[in-house]
Amino acid sequence: MTRLLIVLSMLLMSTACTLARTSTAVAGRGHFEARELPFEGRLFRYQVFVPARRDPSGTPVVLFLHGSGERGDDGRRQLLAGLGPWLEKNADSFPALVVLPQVPQDEEWLGRNARMALAALDAASTEFHADPQRIYLTGMSMGGYGTWELALMQPQRFAALVPVCAAITAPRIGRTTLRVDQVADETDPYTAVATRLRGVPVWMFHGADDTVVPPTDARLIAQAAQRVGADLRYTELPGVGHNAWDPTYRDPAMWAWLFQQRRP
Repeated sequence: MTRLLIVLSMLLMSTACTLARTSTAVAGRGHFEARELPFEGRLFRYQVFVPARRDPSGTPVVLFLHGSGERGDDGRRQLLAGLGPWLEKNADSFPALVVLPQVPQDEEWLGRNARMALAALDAASTEFHADPQRIYLTGMSMGGYGTWELALMQPQRFAALVPVCAAITAPRIGRTTLRVDQVADETDPYTAVATRLRGVPVWMFHGADDTVVPPTDARLIAQAAQRVGADLRYTELPGVGHNAWDPTYRDPAMWAWLFQQRRP
């Protein structure tokens, strides 16, 4: 009887070890981790996507800025559109950290919120050992405006930018706060953007049929970039409306290009 109990105990221990290994393998998938950031008198919540495999010498990191519909203070809505759903579907293979801050309701990626996004990037980069030479910035719609705003604030910071359905000036009278403050006082904001970010690789995407943020500004930025010799490419998606983010983020050529970029 004693020998039987010993054998059973050994079998149970073996099964437990197997289950533990299985559990570790599942837990090792790319996943999101929630974080909080007390910043300039307010508590902000953000998410960090942690890839299944990280480079011990430093993992690339993408800062993602959401659109208007994902604003709030729950720390979750910024996962519902754009890069969040794509990461969920590609959790096993995506090779980079992703930092996903959140703007409060009815606010923009300006002022304190822009500084908060950079602070969240700093915190996550330190915690998860990001590679400072491979820091990338992308955003959609309102977050595309934010992409220009943050890049102009710290042009030396980012290895590459991917603004999606973005613009520089307010797209309509009812949303005058949706703009890029860093060039708001410039006579020619398009040339100012292209000149100040001349050394930063940029790939813009925009739907040709976008009526929410028309592609007018994107075309003017592309023209200005060509005039000043900036490292910028522009893809206008025929037959696509405002949702240019889904075709952009599922484009393997975009990701291949992005991860090839590195700051000297």
